[in-house]
Amino acid sequence: MTQVAEVVGSIASVGYGLAAIGPGIGVGLIFGNGVQAMARQPEAAGLIRSNMFIGFALTEALALIGIVMPFVFGTGK
Repeated sequence: MTQVAEVVGSIASVGYGLAAIGPGIGVGLIFGNGVQAMARQPEAAGLIRSNMFIGFALTEALALIGIVMPFVFGTGK
């Protein structure tokens, strides 16, 4: 007798989990490279920090879009 795994719950939650992978990696890259750039160029730390936070905000916007899309394109039940 074989058992088949059943997905219980909303498939939208799986979609958001997949949509959160990209911004998660992006935020790690932004802050990792930002800290490395500040270590190499301490005199430009202010400019690097401000650009780093702008990139962070834009990257996090992708995660927010990912959490909203399942509600926008829902099944309408």
